[in-house]
Amino acid sequence: MKLKYALLLAAALLTAGCNNQRDNMESDVAVPVSVEEIKRGSIEEYVTTTGTVYAIKEADLTAETSGRYRRMLNPATNAPYKLGDRVAEGNVIVTLVDEEYENSIKIKAQKLNLDISQREYEKQQSLYDKGGVTLRELKDAEVSYINAKYAYDNALIQLNKLKVQAPFDGIIVALPYYTPDTKVAQGASIAKLMNFQEMYLEVNMPGKEMGIIKPGQPVRVMNYTIPDDTLYGSISEVSPAIDADTRTFKSAIVIDNPDLLLRPGMFVKAELVVAKNDSALVIPKDVIIARRSGKQVFIVQNGAAMERRITTGLENPDYVEVLTGLEVNDRLVVDGFETLRNRSKVKIIR
Repeated sequence: MKLKYALLLAAALLTAGCNNQRDNMESDVAVPVSVEEIKRGSIEEYVTTTGTVYAIKEADLTAETSGRYRRMLNPATNAPYKLGDRVAEGNVIVTLVDEEYENSIKIKAQKLNLDISQREYEKQQSLYDKGGVTLRELKDAEVSYINAKYAYDNALIQLNKLKVQAPFDGIIVALPYYTPDTKVAQGASIAKLMNFQEMYLEVNMPGKEMGIIKPGQPVRVMNYTIPDDTLYGSISEVSPAIDADTRTFKSAIVIDNPDLLLRPGMFVKAELVVAKNDSALVIPKDVIIARRSGKQVFIVQNGAAMERRITTGLENPDYVEVLTGLEVNDRLVVDGFETLRNRSKVKIIR
């Protein structure tokens, strides 16, 4: 009986030991991880900055002479011009009426004198060709014609001062109100015009970025009021000097804004793309473990987590280019890597 009891006890202990060993093995293979196959892709390295955007074309229109105020009709609406109206280059927004000023210009007399001088010059030219007048008489007629033309052109310039015209295609963004036919003084503000199909952004960049910020580099522009739209532009100018007080240098960015999503005065975020690789091994930045020995990640091979030391190239807040240490189609551990050790048994979950 004692021998039988001893054998039963030994078998029980052996069975318990085997169960414990199996439990330990199962715990080794039970580390759940998620993996992604590494592929080649595009990565951009960019510098982020912020600033206020302005219209690339802007004009404050003022009265070049005094006169009675009359707002003109917008041919597109057949109503007087108002805030927000689009205007074409040359459109007259406001006319100033001043009969005394018009009379002083003597536009009709100037035009008549020009016509007479032109006919006289043409007549003298014909006679000179036939030997009927001297060269001096021909030149005197030419001088009279030229002077008459200058006088008429100058009269037109003076007369046009009564018209407030759009110097470019744009939108009326300010239009001070004046009672119709009341006299406004010379220099009075009449309208403000902007064209913001193109915008510009001037930013101050840290001095350490001077070597990588260059004209022509692409830029992405975002604004919180248009979260679903990204606008594009490029760096147009870069100052070669660093401000001694702020340790920054100025850069100018031109932004395409064809649908007028951005408005002058908006505060925007800009990403200046300083480098790009369209065929790089790209991995998420947050899977990299920084250790004294260098940067490391885990990949899965034959059911085990294998440590890989990597060197990196381009990077941005989300992704990193891997130069060495990984290969295409390696299964990279992207979730559950925090507790792994080299050769830890893993269980892949999706």
